[in-house]
Amino acid sequence: MGFSADWLALREPADIAARDAGLLAGAVAAAGADPVILDLGCGTGSTLRTLAPHLPAHARWHLVDNDPALLERAATEAPGRAETHALDLRDLDALPLEGVTLVTASALLDLMPAPWIAALAAHLAKAGLPFYGALSYDGAMTWDPAFPEDAQITRAFNDHQRGDKGLGPALGPDAATRAAAIFAAAGFRVTEGDSPWRLDAETAPLQRALLEGIAGAAAETGAVGAAAWGDRRAAAAADSLCVIGHRDLLALPARQP
Repeated sequence: MGFSADWLALREPADIAARDAGLLAGAVAAAGADPVILDLGCGTGSTLRTLAPHLPAHARWHLVDNDPALLERAATEAPGRAETHALDLRDLDALPLEGVTLVTASALLDLMPAPWIAALAAHLAKAGLPFYGALSYDGAMTWDPAFPEDAQITRAFNDHQRGDKGLGPALGPDAATRAAAIFAAAGFRVTEGDSPWRLDAETAPLQRALLEGIAGAAAETGAVGAAAWGDRRAAAAADSLCVIGHRDLLALPARQP
């Protein structure tokens, strides 16, 4: 399970624009006056770059990923204040929770199975730590202009997203609602918000890269005409409006550490 630095850079502006502003502010408040943030699946540091302008300059970070190259890139965003951890997220016991005030994850929960999210919630409940999970794909895709095949391709892509990404069958488009229920059952106070991508002519390169991935995934499920649909959509990207649904959540523990 991993993503290229090029893809992460391409999507970052859309991610930043999409985040629910209220939940981001709530996450910053939950991090406290002396923030120590543990970012799961940090990639090149997008969450760090997004939160940093809202945090005190002395905020410290624990960055977790399984890709050393991405970790090295992410650490440059907070020189002297970021510690990297090349970890397999299967091993939640290895997470460096000591001294942490907030745990974050962006575009990660939809790749994970329900038991993993439940185990994470249990770990954080025991530690009394808040969790900010942003940008979970929720299964909704709309396009303007619409094509007759849109609904079929969306269904096929969503089925593909529920496949095993390395830790068991992923929740995919069900992640946002399931994660909220899991954290609530673990005793957290959960707040949710929409964080959709809104893509237009200015983001045509992201649309085209996204379409390549959607069409390829749909084709793997056996969707007839997926490649042709992707080609037509990519050709029209400069004249299309696209909304890709995501959800954010903020889970605050019943007790503080």
